[in-house]
Amino acid sequence: MKYVQLGVLLLFALGGMAQTETYDIMNYMPPAGNWKKENGNSYTTYTIADSKTKKWCRIALYKSTASKGNIEQDFLADWQELAANTYKITAAPVTTAVQQLNGWKLKSGSGSFIFDNNNATAYVSTYSNNINRVSLVTIMNGDQYISAMHSLAASIQLPATTAARNNNVPAPSKPVASGFAFSTTNFDDGWVNAIKPDWVEVTKGSIKVLLHYPKEGTIFPADPDPLTRAAWDILVAPRYTSLTNFKTVSPATYNRPYFAAGNVTDKSGNHFYVAFFRRGGGWLEFIAPDKNSFVRQFGADIDVMRWDTNSEVFDPLEKMSTYNKFAVAASDLDGTGKWSDHFASNTYYANIYTGASAGMSTYTSSQWFEFGAGKSYKWQLVAANSYGGATNFAQAKGAGTFKSLNNWQLHFTNIEGKPKTYDVYFTATRGGRVLWMNDAQYPGSGIFTGYVRGK
Repeated sequence: MKYVQLGVLLLFALGGMAQTETYDIMNYMPPAGNWKKENGNSYTTYTIADSKTKKWCRIALYKSTASKGNIEQDFLADWQELAANTYKITAAPVTTAVQQLNGWKLKSGSGSFIFDNNNATAYVSTYSNNINRVSLVTIMNGDQYISAMHSLAASIQLPATTAARNNNVPAPSKPVASGFAFSTTNFDDGWVNAIKPDWVEVTKGSIKVLLHYPKEGTIFPADPDPLTRAAWDILVAPRYTSLTNFKTVSPATYNRPYFAAGNVTDKSGNHFYVAFFRRGGGWLEFIAPDKNSFVRQFGADIDVMRWDTNSEVFDPLEKMSTYNKFAVAASDLDGTGKWSDHFASNTYYANIYTGASAGMSTYTSSQWFEFGAGKSYKWQLVAANSYGGATNFAQAKGAGTFKSLNNWQLHFTNIEGKPKTYDVYFTATRGGRVLWMNDAQYPGSGIFTGYVRGK
């Protein structure tokens, strides 16, 4: 019965988990405790041993390999190669029924063997989408490690496949053609983005997040509930045919969050759990197979929220807005003309004793990069600072050539009389991009300047 229980728990194998690690095409939660991690050419393992009880366990995740065509053949191959031959198991494995998991099929099996004159058990789980197969193999000689095996198995996330569309998993789609070198980014934590006409789409496993571009009517002065519902009706509702269990909440905290969620049905009859969020920036739409998948990934459960819910609950949701980020190639700028940035600020002063106004100062600046052919450029900065009826002006210029050091840095031969390297990236907007640049000498400053292409 122990392995039957494992099979049931693996039904949740593609749900999102926090603090995951990535290996090959898998995202997963490593076992908690004093497990030793080792990496091989085609696998990564976690091992633990108790010197007092002489009990031990080894969990191995294997790199994806080519499928033999179906789940039955893939499981038999895994069982023979990774268990039977290695541990001299001659009896047929005790197997579970094939399960459907977000476009993948899963089959599991177990068998006993003798190791160091003690009884041990091998557990093999094979995931197959008929193109690739992924394998999880656990061996142990003690029942106390079964829960660790269950937890790791239940945390595994695999990329959605075409077949996932029939299992209510939002599969990622191709990015739109843009004329820029990079329209997708593969982030180190497993998220992958793509530029779409109305949003940036970010996917990992069974979760999809839409970073909506600004649209008229979705942000205006109003109480939280009517504003959230109005934005939902414009950005979300047109793509679905039904909505149930819809709720909104907006805890009264600094930088107030706007949050809504409900169960939807799309025009193909597939069911999803959709959450909708904004805090200071644009609207984000989270699409998951069900509520549990969303909560496991982001930790935000609308059913337990109140007016005084801690604002930190929404931090994982807000973080997703940072995934609107794309690399920059020199060819993206070569010969594109003027990119400009404009900034203005006012500072008001008051007498600390009387509270009376003590005047104000105004600072404005404009910068231009004009990119010509042959990776040539001209740069100019003009600034004005006014206070007490007087205005001071300053300006700087530069010209030369630029080159790409890597996908995230550009080097310019002359900025204010000396060469300079910038950390750079694009963010996508509707029909265009914003170029963000920060002096690479001060990478921690976070002072990126955004340049918009001139018309």
